[in-house]
Amino acid sequence: MRNFKEVEQHIVSILKRDLPNNLYYHGLHHTMDVLRSAELIGRQEKLTEAEMLLLKVAVLYHDAGFIKVYRNHEEVACEMAKVDLPGFGFNEIEVETICGMIRATKIPQNPQKKLEYIIADADLEYLGTDDFERIGKTLFEEIKIYLDVESERQWNIIQMNFLKGHRYHTNFCKKHRETEKQKHLKEIEKIVAAYD
Repeated sequence: MRNFKEVEQHIVSILKRDLPNNLYYHGLHHTMDVLRSAELIGRQEKLTEAEMLLLKVAVLYHDAGFIKVYRNHEEVACEMAKVDLPGFGFNEIEVETICGMIRATKIPQNPQKKLEYIIADADLEYLGTDDFERIGKTLFEEIKIYLDVESERQWNIIQMNFLKGHRYHTNFCKKHRETEKQKHLKEIEKIVAAYD
């Protein structure tokens, strides 16, 4: 019998123990935020119970690969899911569906199916919320450590280009997050325009 709580306890204990402390953005708090977003969007998109279970499990695993690597962590997360989930009663097709969702969170996002659209949007829902600036600061602090980004100028240009290229996929996010996201983009464009 597939029990979400058992999977959650298993993977959350691993994340608590093994995620690096300097993942200011991609810490356990991010996974739990994405889980809340995914449930919200999943309900709006009328998922079945079975689909919701797969979605929630994929969210729990989507950034687990950070325990080993920073770049291409999605593939490590997928390998972890393939090892763990059969023991929780998930079959091969379900595990592949979960891996598809994990891969759909890789930047640049390219989700192909309904569940992949939902996890992709849940992962970046914050772009269209009031939390954009607060959460963005945590990502800046993190990438200063892991990627070659040092200045606020570099960061604002990255954010501007990212927002310009980003698309929501679900009706819920298109309707409820896109307008706010465009406001954030305009604010950053003003900041970047002032650099020249």
